[in-house]
Amino acid sequence: MGLRLKFNLVLLAVFMAGFGVAGYISHGLLDRHAREQVLGEARLVMEAALAVRGYTVAQVRPHLSAQMDKQFLPQTVPAFAATETLNELRKKYPNYAYKEATLNPTNPRDRAADWEADLVNTFRNTADSKEIAGERDTPTGRALYIAHPIRIESPACLACHSTPEAAPASMIKVYGTANGFGWKLNETVGAQVVSVPMSVPLENAAQAFRTFMTSLAAVFAAVFVVLNLMLSWLIIRPVSQMSDAADKISTGDFDQPEFPEQGTDEVAVLASSFNRMRRSLEKAMQMIDG
Repeated sequence: MGLRLKFNLVLLAVFMAGFGVAGYISHGLLDRHAREQVLGEARLVMEAALAVRGYTVAQVRPHLSAQMDKQFLPQTVPAFAATETLNELRKKYPNYAYKEATLNPTNPRDRAADWEADLVNTFRNTADSKEIAGERDTPTGRALYIAHPIRIESPACLACHSTPEAAPASMIKVYGTANGFGWKLNETVGAQVVSVPMSVPLENAAQAFRTFMTSLAAVFAAVFVVLNLMLSWLIIRPVSQMSDAADKISTGDFDQPEFPEQGTDEVAVLASSFNRMRRSLEKAMQMIDG
């Protein structure tokens, strides 16, 4: 096995190990960054919903509450306002979803699906839980979701949800008495759920990973060529010349020129030593012949 082959095998083994480690680490980092990006988007949508809720309670409801006895206005309900506002967002970004999923909702559209009901029950069983994040498959691809609990923390909420008798007659006229009642103070009745698509960030991460690995392979190929050229020029060629010269000198051919001794590297030292050996051997042969 030649020196060049040994060198290239070692270099290839080092590259494959480095390529694998770099690929593993970079893939994990890019994938994690993509998920953090999606999670940030989901939290931004959640904060938008909370802002709409707060605005409705502080600046909309006080101006319309006097009309509630005559006509029920769902625009005064924070959950309704947040859902309607973010439904407008969905017209442009249909894969982004917001829902106030409730186990026993007044508005049937808010009824929790099976997977949303599982989130609500998790919040009900762990009172200190503030957020749940996860991933799920949807018809449009993989999506990340976050959920916050909906807890009855104000007695004012029970005015519409304790019993049908206590609820505004105008609300009963719109929604009836079958749903949305029996809620209790400090009870978790639902969850705010935001779903954000992961396809685009994950594809961007995959593209960045492919670009990085291709660049790394190209850099290795360039380094491989340069190192082989340096190996040939600085080591293999002078060593091969010395080997050829040694073969000829061993048969008594002392007409071979001496090797240049410029430099202080190992090859130059070897050339100097070879030249001394050649001169010594030539003198010894002359003494024997004489």
